[in-house]
Order: sequence, then structure tokens, then C-alpha cells
Amino acid sequence: MRVAWNRLLERDENQQLTGWLFLKLLALIYFAALFSLSLQINGLVGPGGILPFQELLDNAERSLGASAWLRLPTLFWVDAGDNALLGATLLGMLFSVLLFFNIRPRVSLLLLFLLYLSLFHAGQIFMSFQWDYLLMETGLLALFVVGGPSRLAIFMFHWLLFRLRFLSGMSKLISGDPSWSGMAALNYYFETQPLPHAGAWYAHQLPEWMLKAGVGLTFFAELVVPFFIFLPRRFRLFAAGVTILIQLLIIATSNHNFINLLTILLCLFLLDDRIVGRLLPTRLRQRIEGNLETHHRKSIGIVAVSAVILSASVAGAISLSLNTRMPEPLHRWMSQVSHFGVGNVYHIFPTMQTERQEIVIEGSDDSINWYPYLFHYKPHELDRRPPVNIPHQPRLDWMIWFVPPRSRENLYWFDRFLQSLWQGNPQVTALLRHNPFPRKPPRYMRVLVYRYRFTSVEERRMTGNWWKAEYLGQFHEVAPRRP
Repeated sequence: MRVAWNRLLERDENQQLTGWLFLKLLALIYFAALFSLSLQINGLVGPGGILPFQELLDNAERSLGASAWLRLPTLFWVDAGDNALLGATLLGMLFSVLLFFNIRPRVSLLLLFLLYLSLFHAGQIFMSFQWDYLLMETGLLALFVVGGPSRLAIFMFHWLLFRLRFLSGMSKLISGDPSWSGMAALNYYFETQPLPHAGAWYAHQLPEWMLKAGVGLTFFAELVVPFFIFLPRRFRLFAAGVTILIQLLIIATSNHNFINLLTILLCLFLLDDRIVGRLLPTRLRQRIEGNLETHHRKSIGIVAVSAVILSASVAGAISLSLNTRMPEPLHRWMSQVSHFGVGNVYHIFPTMQTERQEIVIEGSDDSINWYPYLFHYKPHELDRRPPVNIPHQPRLDWMIWFVPPRSRENLYWFDRFLQSLWQGNPQVTALLRHNPFPRKPPRYMRVLVYRYRFTSVEERRMTGNWWKAEYLGQFHEVAPRRP
């Protein structure tokens, strides 16, 4: 038993070049995510933003007292002002650069995790996404890649990738969504995803048999292939190949910021130095091998982190797979662990929207002439080529997609957003591509709803339009979108 335990904590000699490359690429993803946040964090949650984080901190302190920091573990208890929020993103970008150049990598990774965790809580609903959790857990585990990953560290990365892929597939099965069970999900997905780019228009034109085959490939890649992760080398390589192929297809047809790049990065640990070494120039490979630490320090840290993640994530995986709630003490433990950005239960696109409802916000000074507020990536002009935003995550544009179903939490922030536009708040209007009232806010505002569909090949040839739109009515008159 002792021999097996020691072997688990030993450095995996087949993953040294892989670990080196992993940290370099993780630094780039961290930089991209933090740069993206730096462009929008103050407008979203700064003191003059849509959901000022300081308000949430004050409410948490009043209701929870000293235990509030456990519920909201964030550095912004000290200061949640504009300078602090923006400074955290800039500081994170600096540590990403230091990590890339292998300067104090352990310190850089620890501070990157703490900064991103703080920003995650500050972002509230604007950062409650699967990719944010994925980046935090990946970043925490990356601490144990420096100096060469142990077999336990490699297993934890495998477990993270397994959860991401398999639980996403399971969530589609247990949701009961007819578009998934009827193999028709891709008939709608390309058109109704939050922020499609031009590749989605081309994919939407594919014949139906190919779209159904794509659904079958999705189920195979998410429900069968993940088990290959824990099998011998040839199976792991197959799992890596299929998973990377799926991610590249998604990138070619969808705007999903950095999550697909991060998923591809996790696939590195399904490979080994025999493969990665072939991808690197000989001189670079020799220099890396010469700089690798000869003595691997066994760390109790990876044991403790693994125990916490496994205890929460295994319970979460069982809960989702069996579609049941865990006993209350275990459920509370899972919830508490998730506050620290790890152990997430992944469920990507468990249901599929079959109709795209686009919200158009307009203002007027005379109630006769109306002018729209334009977003950077959200569809509006019918002839505008749907833009690519990878790896950027335009969080306001993305969140508008969640408003038509009219959940209470989404209506709350949306009302705050409209109020900010009504007041002409410069930090919020700076999040937009075009503010039609730059000098003073309008006297009147209205919210309209349209049904958007992709044009056909023939329609686009004749009109030059990517979209066609059907007016549904003012927001309060239109039935909530389902799902």
C-alpha cells in the first residue's frame, strides 16, 4: 500500500515536456480571459456598473456576519472600487506573462487563482459560467505541474476532463429535451446559440442527415469517449483525437470564448512526451529537458486539493447522473467547495432553444423617431456578418440571450441595465458598440422583441443578409421563450 501511494506521488516521467507546454498555453488562456475582463469589469460590477459588487458585499456582511467571507471568498472585501477591480485584471495579466516566461511560476499560479476567484465572485451572474469554473480548477491543479506533474496530478486533470465531457452528455440525456432525444438539436443549435459567428450560418445550411450525424457524434464523444481517458495509451490517444476534433468543429461554428481552447489544453495530458517532443523543435526540446528539475518534491498540497475536489465532484457527478439530490450535509459541502471555484458539475447545453428571440432596446426624444442601442456581438443588423469573438467573452452581449425566458434573476439585472441606459451611465454605455444618445439620455425607451432566423443560401444571394427578422411585439407583450 505504501509503495502504491509513493508511486502515485512520484513525478510522471512521461509528462515532463507535456507539463512544460501545458503551463505555457495556460498562461496565454489566463491572459486572454483577464484581458477580456479588463475591458468590461467596471461597467458590469463597478460602483457605477450594472450590479455594483460593493452592494452585494454589504448585504452579505449584514446577513451573514463574519462568515460572509466563506460564502464570498474574494480579495475585494478590502476594496471593490473601480481601481481595485480593474487593477486585479491588470495584475492577473502581469502574472500570466510571468508564468509564460517561467518566472516564479508557483507564486504566479497561486496569485492567478486567487485573483480569478475574486473576480469570479465580483462578476456575480456575469461570471457564473462553466468556463470560469473550468479555468479556476485547471489553474489550481496547475500549481502541481510546476517542476513536473505527479501521477496524482495527472489523474486529477483526467478526472476534470472526464467530468466536463461526460456530465455534459448526461445532462442532455436526463433533461428530457426532445431536440436531443429526437436527434434534431443541430437543426436549431447553430441559429439559436448565444452569439453565432459566420461559421454557424454555413453549418446551418448542411443537409439534415449530416446534422443528425453530428448529434450522434456529440453523444458518442460525450458519453463513450470520456471512459477511454482512464484506459491504456492507445485509447487515451483516441480520446484526445476525438475530443480535440469536436472542439475544433465547435470553434469553427460557434463563439464560445476560451472554453474550447481550455478543453483542448486539458487533452494534452492524454498525450505524453513521445508525442509532444515531436511537436517541439529539437533545440528547444533539449533546452527544456536540461532545465527540468532533477528532484521532484512530493507535496501534501496535491493530496489535500485532490481530496477536496474528489469529495465534492464525485458526489456532484452521482447526483447529476442519477438525477437526485445528495443528503443535505453532503449537498452543503458541495456548495461550499464550489464557492472556491472547484468541484463544479458541468452541464453544457442540456436543453436546446428552438427559436431565437432577439431583444432590441431603443430610445427616443419625441416618441416618434426611435434609435437602437447596438451591441458588439449580439445580432442586430440583418446584413452584418456575424463576428468572431474567440477567445474574448463579451459578457453583457452573452447575458442578453438569457433574458427572453424571463427568470427572476435575469429580469433583475436587465432592469438595472435599462435603468443605467436611462440615466446615461457612461461606464455602462461604454460596454456597447453604439450609444445613440451620447450627450444626454433619451426621454423615452422601449424594448422590442424579434424572431431572428438565418437566411437560406438563396435568400442571402439575393439580399446579402445573414438574418431575417419577424417582429413579435414589445417585451412585456411577448410570451417568455421556452426553454
